[in-house]
Amino acid sequence: MRTTRALLAVLAAGLLAMTGCSTGEPANSLSDVTLVLGDQAGGLRARVEASGAFDDAPYRIKWANFQGAAPLFEAMRSGDVDTATAADAPTVQAIAGGVPARPALATAASPSSTAIVVPPGSPIRTVADLRGKHLVVSTAPGSVSHYTALGALEEAGLTPQDVQLTFSLPTDAQAGFSAGHIDAWATFDPYLAIAEHAGARVIRDGQGINGRNGILSVSATAAADPLKREALADALRRFEAAWRWSDQNPAEYQRVYEKLTSLDPPVAQQILTRTKQETRPLTDDVVADLQAVADRYLEAGVLREPVDVAGACERDLYRAG
Repeated sequence: MRTTRALLAVLAAGLLAMTGCSTGEPANSLSDVTLVLGDQAGGLRARVEASGAFDDAPYRIKWANFQGAAPLFEAMRSGDVDTATAADAPTVQAIAGGVPARPALATAASPSSTAIVVPPGSPIRTVADLRGKHLVVSTAPGSVSHYTALGALEEAGLTPQDVQLTFSLPTDAQAGFSAGHIDAWATFDPYLAIAEHAGARVIRDGQGINGRNGILSVSATAAADPLKREALADALRRFEAAWRWSDQNPAEYQRVYEKLTSLDPPVAQQILTRTKQETRPLTDDVVADLQAVADRYLEAGVLREPVDVAGACERDLYRAG
């Protein structure tokens, strides 16, 4: 629990960084612009700070850190962040829910970074054993963990009605999981890796269920402002440089990631080595993969209306360097 408490403290500190992000005065040049970069559990910030990719940016940046995609996208809805990094599933859910999120850049995601875990010593061995059991999903309906859970249940011949399915923020779920109050937990890194190193056992990860795309979205409101749009286009190129640097310098990236998140070295290493560190444009195949997620959620009843993913994308903002 020491690692979880430390990570929670980091998240709280990141949220405080949002205070005072806007002066209310109109921007006349890039030097007047402040981009508020939304992050989850410090992963993007560590990459940026380790690489120095924004050190000479002609605008200011501030960080806003969140436990998961759901609160991050709510901050985008309220205009408190200009960018959001998340998995494909919560990005689709956010678009469907009216969040002004416009996918602009794809990143590599590992399906094994989400999983359903059970406590050490649990008699549950397979997903089929979850019938009638309490399954907590982080963080909210439409999350990447929810996508994993739905796919795993279907694969095992179960429906969501066959389990006691509830939703919880990761740190709250971690506490209940550690205390033995829940039977199984569907979650994602870094919370998954923390749980695994505390003895949790994976009964099904996202391999074969989840896609391989993470998504960096920009706020439609920010993208509509000419100066902010210019800053966002520059920021996406700097994000690309930061991802490339982290792939080429894994040890230094891990060192900064550990320092920023207070994660133990074995936990940090597991998280950072699950997938290649890279960015990609929103190619037709990436957009098609996002649409497949939206269609799957519509079929499962998570979404009430169809979503046109292509129409929501900001494909002209990023150009691969």
